[in-house]
Amino acid sequence: MKTWLIILLVLVAVNLPAGAGSEVPIPCTAEWYQFVEHQLVSGDGQGHGPDIGSDEWKSVIEFKLGIRGQSGLPARDSEDWCQLIDAMVHDQ
Repeated sequence: MKTWLIILLVLVAVNLPAGAGSEVPIPCTAEWYQFVEHQLVSGDGQGHGPDIGSDEWKSVIEFKLGIRGQSGLPARDSEDWCQLIDAMVHDQ
């Protein structure tokens, strides 16, 4: 009986997708904005800060990543901006 249980557990573990349980939300969704906020924290820790997902928040995120003001950045209201930030957050 123990052998079958071990085999079953190994088969389940082998068939799990990489990173199962730690899925990263799709960029530009409300869940993704929360994910980025959790990684970079735009507020002061006392509940003060920009509204998550707002243009002001996006400016703070750019600042935290060291890219605010750089030429060639995608528009903050674009999918390209989210893709850039997503890649940078994952590279940290």
